[in-house]
Amino acid sequence: MTTPVKTPEPQRLKRPDESLFKRLTRQQLFIPIAALVLLVLFNLIADPSFFAVTMKENSLGNPVLSGNIISVLDNASELVILAIGMTLVTASSGGQDISVGATMAIAGSVILRMVCGGQVTADTMQMPLILAVLIGIVVSMLFGAFNGTLVAYFKIQPMVATLIMFTAGRSIAAWINNNQLPIINDLSFKYAGTFLPGIPVPTPIFITVFMILAFWLVLKFTNLGLYTQSVGINAGSSRLNGLDPQMIKLLTYVILGVCVAVAGFIRVSRSGSINYSRIAENIEMDAILAVALGGNALSGGKFNIYGSILGAYVIQFLTTTLYKYDVPSTALPAYKAVVVILLVVLSAPVVREKLAGMKKAPAKAAKEVS
Repeated sequence: MTTPVKTPEPQRLKRPDESLFKRLTRQQLFIPIAALVLLVLFNLIADPSFFAVTMKENSLGNPVLSGNIISVLDNASELVILAIGMTLVTASSGGQDISVGATMAIAGSVILRMVCGGQVTADTMQMPLILAVLIGIVVSMLFGAFNGTLVAYFKIQPMVATLIMFTAGRSIAAWINNNQLPIINDLSFKYAGTFLPGIPVPTPIFITVFMILAFWLVLKFTNLGLYTQSVGINAGSSRLNGLDPQMIKLLTYVILGVCVAVAGFIRVSRSGSINYSRIAENIEMDAILAVALGGNALSGGKFNIYGSILGAYVIQFLTTTLYKYDVPSTALPAYKAVVVILLVVLSAPVVREKLAGMKKAPAKAAKEVS
């Protein structure tokens, strides 16, 4: 009787000269994780109390969690939600939507218009909050569809197409409320931007977790991620494989519209009012930087949405750190720009290849001498 010969299982080939560190640096999440670790180490050395979390009473006398880490998680909420939608838009269209801050103003203005019933000041909500938020989401989706139509069907470069809403969006937001600043004094409206009664954790953190879980389910149980990447890599090949690249691009802009509306709702819920010219000012730049810090190519194609989420938290961590050390708000963008540019440049494949080549050169020379 012949003994069967076992075929050895194929093993993953590893380059003999590839170290563990080099394999780690190849990972897409290496840069945002490294940046987060550096920020943590800096604050641990400079002031370990940075990470202290205490229980304090808020203005209503309710015990709530307080501390820099809570502030990071809370204040990053809108940026994280925007980064999710921006990642999909970037992956499908190879461009970015620079109108998200202005569209947040529109969504927030619509929601305030609904709950105030057209009044300048309202003590109670004139419409169920869930209905007002749904109307704000629909309006934001329509503006997202407008941007997506210009990009997908009229072939306009995304940054140019969204420049229209970037320019006009805040004026539209002011027009919705007749250039007045509506104020809602109903405390229940502010729960989404502050704290729910009896719960010490800021509500925006729960909303952000919900949005992350929702997109995780969508990407896991649908082909949205696969189709988005396919269109971003090669729209022509995607069409030959039965996909509609134009519809997929449009869909990603509509999804971004949903993210914008949720972020806009959180922002106006924090104060119960709106400042059309200042609300979400420059947040579009932070959203784009979050996508880049997450290791995603701004030219489109393959993406990692969790990298963008981590990138958003890194940006907010950096912002909170700079504020703690009394950096003037006017100088904040310059500090952030320098740090983020360094991180983005170091994450570029070209730079990584050159650094790897520089490391190999001395070893090669030593080998030739010997």
